[in-house]
Amino acid sequence: MRVCGTPYDFPVTGDFNPAATALVVIDMQRDFCDPLGYMAMRGGDIAAARKIVPRIQEVRDRAAVAGLKIIHTREGHRADLSDLPESKRLKTARAGAEIGSHGPLGRLLIRGEAGWQFIPELEPRPGEIVIDKPGTGAFHGTDLYHLLVTSRISNLVLVGVTTGVCVTSTAREASDRGFNVLVITDCCAEPDPQEHEIALRLLQIEGGYLATTASMQDILVCLSEVTTPSDP
Repeated sequence: MRVCGTPYDFPVTGDFNPAATALVVIDMQRDFCDPLGYMAMRGGDIAAARKIVPRIQEVRDRAAVAGLKIIHTREGHRADLSDLPESKRLKTARAGAEIGSHGPLGRLLIRGEAGWQFIPELEPRPGEIVIDKPGTGAFHGTDLYHLLVTSRISNLVLVGVTTGVCVTSTAREASDRGFNVLVITDCCAEPDPQEHEIALRLLQIEGGYLATTASMQDILVCLSEVTTPSDP
């Protein structure tokens, strides 16, 4: 049994094994999903991010029942900005929301500020893992790879924001490290819907070299099958 995907079913290496699979919920923070946060400050439309919240909630609930490891990532920098590259600061300043500047939810993308916190609907539960990251990809500057290897995880299911940056950065990093990667298309979001579609298409190039994709219903069907007792 596998998740029905495009351009191939997931995982490509064999049957879907919940114990070897992690659901990675990427950056569902107030700075990216709240009308007073970083994304809105730079002029981005957060409607798409808000739309995927109930979908991610359902996938997380079903994934937890099926026995997947649940991991949340959270982007943010130190208060003294010592881990913020000058190039990144300048790029965010050009976009109208310089990291570390003050906004309605505190300093933008700074650890400990209100905007850096997870949205209430997707607050991590006891036993779920939080990866705090200083960059866009979830492996950069974190212990995520070590955690996955020691947990014998080989399959990653990615949801969250934004499709074109943090989600695809994580997918590329994971692919390079040998993980099977599935991106749930309608559980990811980008302020511009065209850029969302472009990002998904780029993941599928060269026969899905970076990742395969599926819908929420596709992953839910698979999760239901692995949690439904078989006939004696």
